[in-house]
Amino acid sequence: MEHGIYLVTLVGAALVVAAAFSSLIAFRFGAPLLLLFLCIGLATGTDGLGIHFDNARFAYFAGSLALAVILFDSGFGTPLNALRQAAGPALSLATFGVLLTTGLFGAAAYYLLDLTWLESFLLGAAVASTDAAAVFFLLRAGEINLRERVRSTLEVESGTNDPIAIFLTITLVEVIAANTHPEAKVLVTDLAVGFLVNMGLGAVIGILGGMAIVRLVDRLNLDHGLLPIFVLTLSLMVFAAAGAVGGSGFLAVYLAGLIAGNSDIRAVTIL
Repeated sequence: MEHGIYLVTLVGAALVVAAAFSSLIAFRFGAPLLLLFLCIGLATGTDGLGIHFDNARFAYFAGSLALAVILFDSGFGTPLNALRQAAGPALSLATFGVLLTTGLFGAAAYYLLDLTWLESFLLGAAVASTDAAAVFFLLRAGEINLRERVRSTLEVESGTNDPIAIFLTITLVEVIAANTHPEAKVLVTDLAVGFLVNMGLGAVIGILGGMAIVRLVDRLNLDHGLLPIFVLTLSLMVFAAAGAVGGSGFLAVYLAGLIAGNSDIRAVTIL
């Protein structure tokens, strides 16, 4: 057991070091960072070094936490003036754009693959959202020059479309499950109410959570080296609190980051 702990730690640390070196390669040669991460995963998986990993629950848990941190950081780094000038087109892309992408991709999947309509739309919903990590890496680290309005629209849209896509994916899974089990019925009104409650609770908790983060940082005289860890921990608490009461934790953590990043704590907190 003890030997296994050391081995797992060694492999995990080696993967982190490899990921860090891959970021240097991405910066130097302009290669897509996430593609390099994917290559590292393929090289160490069952078809590479032979590391077998099939724990879907742990992968979902770790991925959700990572996405929550990414969304908080994206909100933290988005100025309010950028949000004001890009709110309209960004929210349109994050809602109608996700639905349109889901429909187009789903239609293509239906005719090209051996899937039902619902399964095709589920596949479309799974790939409909813009990857926030990729967008922020390209815009902030890739030194891509764009018009300010276009840049702001892409940043805001990539941070706000994940809650929509996640809700749509979960909804389609429930509809497919209802068709599999006729006793379980999914009504359109229930879905609409569920969407409003999910987003409404997420927005309220995110705003209150962001205000609480600012207040706590202002009140507590913490060492500056601890502030980033403290703020990230509070952001995960906002994410978990929203999800625990049935709200969108991803929307909540993005709004919390937006509020915290546009306050005075930005001058003393580096994320």
